[in-house]
Amino acid sequence: MALPKRIIKETERLVSDPVPGITAVPHDDNLRYFDVTVDGPSQSPYEGGVFKLELFLPEEYPMVAPKVRFLTKIYHPNIDKLGRICLDVLKTNWSPALQIRTILLSVQALLGAPNPDDPLANDVAQRWKEDERAAISTAREWTKNYAQDDAA
Repeated sequence: MALPKRIIKETERLVSDPVPGITAVPHDDNLRYFDVTVDGPSQSPYEGGVFKLELFLPEEYPMVAPKVRFLTKIYHPNIDKLGRICLDVLKTNWSPALQIRTILLSVQALLGAPNPDDPLANDVAQRWKEDERAAISTAREWTKNYAQDDAA
């Protein structure tokens, strides 16, 4: 089935005008499926990490949000063990005016501003609230162990 023009345009723009710290490359055999990397924002516990994600554009896109999930393990109150992300623009605040790049920027911003008051990983959020320094230290450690080039 042919891809809608909008997806082709968005994909071309992601390639020709990439977002700093973010790559999104469509699969050759399925142009609705993207391999994504997001650099951890500086001044965050994720700084120095490169996180792999997958992004899928459902048939109904842009009327429904893309499906986005972390493949790299991450210690974050709004991302669960399965890599699912709690982000308003992926759920209730999605609008067809938003684009793939907007979503990826929102994901990157979430890394810079964890929100333990709207958690997906309750245990992580609990720790973040009770002992933020320890939680940040664990997030740094996980970044080093799972999100760096020399990580297994």
